[in-house]
Amino acid sequence: MKVLVTGATGTVGGHIVEQLFSIGVEVRALSRTPQNSSFPPEVQIVAGDLNNPGTLQLHLQTVDSLFLITQSEQTEARFLANQRIIQMAKEANVKKIVALMDYEGNLIETIIQESGMDWTILRPAEFMKNALYFWAESIQKEGVVRTGFPDALSVRIHEADIAAVAVKALTEEGHHGKIYTLTGPQSLSNKSMVTQISEIIGKPIELVELTEEQVRQNSKNQGYDDEFIEYFLIEMAKNPPKSAYTILPTVEQVTGKPARTFAQWVTANKHYFE
Repeated sequence: MKVLVTGATGTVGGHIVEQLFSIGVEVRALSRTPQNSSFPPEVQIVAGDLNNPGTLQLHLQTVDSLFLITQSEQTEARFLANQRIIQMAKEANVKKIVALMDYEGNLIETIIQESGMDWTILRPAEFMKNALYFWAESIQKEGVVRTGFPDALSVRIHEADIAAVAVKALTEEGHHGKIYTLTGPQSLSNKSMVTQISEIIGKPIELVELTEEQVRQNSKNQGYDDEFIEYFLIEMAKNPPKSAYTILPTVEQVTGKPARTFAQWVTANKHYFE
């Protein structure tokens, strides 16, 4: 068996490559920046860009399964690019496609379901790694976390658990036509996560609650656009859907192992906060 993993040096893709390699599956790892990879020499590392489907055509040959990471912002150009990749996979006789999507209603979902390939769709909750992007620098430099809505709950998931489900779907039977919604094992607030980080790194962290307007301004300063800020950072925190804080057993049901906790994730990544 041979698997093509797109986004192979990314947050989830890197774990998938490592886990496939560890069970003896032949991996072709695709990345826009293959020079940044640190995979074993047995992993075939290739260059390709999901926004330029032609760069994937050669790499789709002779693989049995495809892991496809889709962009949350489905512009027309991205939709057409994904559509072409799926068509090329079918023409290359790829038997199975597993796609990572971050919300229900992604336009490319129907194309995957009607592709004629065995398909599985993964919809994970918020990544635990987001704690790095928003908090690591201020914890390191100041011992402070500035956040709005500190009591808002989230069922954040460890990226390795998303990968573990993907690996099962890519390499085993019984996952065709399944849409897996994936969560971590706990519903945690920002406040409780900051407390756990503080305990694990052995350093006090001050939590400073921001107003809505401060959240908007800080996020703009960090380069986020207005639409992302209003929906993901304001509305989802103020009025989260039930799915944002509801724990699901999917990871354990698919993999046979309990989902990893936030404390496990922090312990493995504590050097980013110290």
